[in-house]
Amino acid sequence: MNILLTGSAGFIGFHTAQALLKRGDTVVGLDNFNPYYDATLKEKRNEALEQHKNFKIIRGDIKDSATLQKAFDLLKTDDKDYEVETRVCHLAAQAGVRHSIEHPNDFIQDNILGFHTVIDLARQNDVGGLVYASTSAVYGDNEKTPFSETDATDDQASLYGMTKKANELEARVYHKRYGLHSTGLRFFTVYGPWGRPDMALFLFTDWILNNQPLQIFGEGKMRRDWTYVDDIVSGILSALDKNFPCEIFNLGGGHTEELMDFVKMIEECCGKEAEKQFLPMQPGDVVQTAADIAKAQNLLDYEPRTRIQEGIPKFVEWYREYYNHSKI
Repeated sequence: MNILLTGSAGFIGFHTAQALLKRGDTVVGLDNFNPYYDATLKEKRNEALEQHKNFKIIRGDIKDSATLQKAFDLLKTDDKDYEVETRVCHLAAQAGVRHSIEHPNDFIQDNILGFHTVIDLARQNDVGGLVYASTSAVYGDNEKTPFSETDATDDQASLYGMTKKANELEARVYHKRYGLHSTGLRFFTVYGPWGRPDMALFLFTDWILNNQPLQIFGEGKMRRDWTYVDDIVSGILSALDKNFPCEIFNLGGGHTEELMDFVKMIEECCGKEAEKQFLPMQPGDVVQTAADIAKAQNLLDYEPRTRIQEGIPKFVEWYREYYNHSKI
């Protein structure tokens, strides 16, 4: 397939692009390399992708329709099956519950206006289908666990969740009005090598190895459905291949872990116990996330395989190598 992948220099985008390229797809990446976190990490990811002959990168913003159209133009071929074999995988977005509270305008611009620009150009260019990133945050203050795709998502707890709920609604409208195939994937706390520096695993590892106290919100009583990035990628690729008319799926790890068990595993991998500062819940956070993945298992053949006991050591090993941080 020919695939336009937005956010290709991002954490999940990078791993998705690698998997697509490995199996022989052609990938047009689009990323603006914004400085929300260290852009050097994004450049390093992109350098790895540019080693593949069937990868092309366009640097630009998803809100810029002229730049985005250039990316769509690179997808076009003379093959009669063009429409069937072309997809958009939209992973570019402003992410993070806490970040959305501090920078609401960025989230409205990138996650709502940016999504609209992408989906409307996908319609205009007659692509075969769209797969886009949603989030477990759309469940907001839902008290029922595990979270199911049939649960109500009206009780939003954060602006981030609200913007992603808006994406799901617009995708449904575009399917009803224009017949555009779309699949939304609600990711649950993704982690792994090349991860974002603002995520818990990266922060905790960095603090432990650099002898800084851990800031643990929610007094350490939170539970999360951590999902290893390779499992997320398997779900994305299946969604791209199956190309459902209009669906929403949870992609979670299949297990909910205590935050302090997660911390303990990181300490063991780092070889030291950390000083801990227990802090109240952050605004917009929820106590627990848990994914009902039965629908994804049935329709996407999704089967998460990596538990934190395997995934955390892989991240710590990558961190040590990337930052040249020797073992104790």
